Amino acid sequence: MMSVAYAAGANPGAAGQGMAQYYQIFVLVAIVGIFYFLMIRPQQKKAKEHKNFLENLKKGDKIITSGGLYGTITGITDDAVTMEIAEKVRVKVEKSTVAAYQRT
Repeated sequence: MMSVAYAAGANPGAAGQGMAQYYQIFVLVAIVGIFYFLMIRPQQKKAKEHKNFLENLKKGDKIITSGGLYGTITGITDDAVTMEIAEKVRVKVEKSTVAAYQRT
């Protein structure tokens, strides 16, 4: 007579579990790839463009800060920009807050 333990030892679905593990790994890699190409890579590209934009600023450029100030650069250092927002009114702002050139 066959014992209960011997009968329970056989697992009929064991052969298909290996493929399920590969499928789960594939789905995980696909999700990471999608996040990289749709979120991480464009953000890195935008940050690189903004860094190049800040490096190319020069005296006399008309700019807009992220706070909404419009003005003309009167002085520039490695980490700060002095801009004239009205006649004889100058403001010193952090260079990283410069968002764009002013469109005319």
